[in-house]
Amino acid sequence: MGNVARVAVEVANAGSEAELTTHTRQMMNEHQVTLTAWAELAPLLAPLRAAVAAVADGGDVTAVNQLLTRFPPRLHLSAHDGPGTAHLHYAPDGEPPARWLGRTCAAALAHVASGAPEVTVGRCRATGCARFFVDQSRNRSRRFCSNTCASRTTVAAHRARNRTE
Repeated sequence: MGNVARVAVEVANAGSEAELTTHTRQMMNEHQVTLTAWAELAPLLAPLRAAVAAVADGGDVTAVNQLLTRFPPRLHLSAHDGPGTAHLHYAPDGEPPARWLGRTCAAALAHVASGAPEVTVGRCRATGCARFFVDQSRNRSRRFCSNTCASRTTVAAHRARNRTE
């Protein structure tokens, strides 16, 4: 679930195809999903970002339900990793990118929103950062999308303390 939730967050955070990580590209490759232009994802981006925000903020799940309605998962078992490795897939391999990502991300976000214990989606707490992240740490205490945001926040707090002393 964490891998698929990470794809949802990475696509929601991306502003262009160049911002997709190796993880997301590999996942799409493994499932014969070819993105030829960022514009192909246009029907997905706004509803996906709204659904990720709803899950990260622990708010109203209407946006997740709307994503599920617009991109209904097509559940099936896959053992592409070899015998004894069957796991759920939410979209058929080779679908157009917006449809495959929509189905896959909608299902993952629904699992996370309903309390999947192995993964949490959060929103970066750094001032000025609107990115989301996936937290799979043992105690689910992550607060920042990256070490850069964590460091920037720590340095800003340190400087603020020094100014008041």
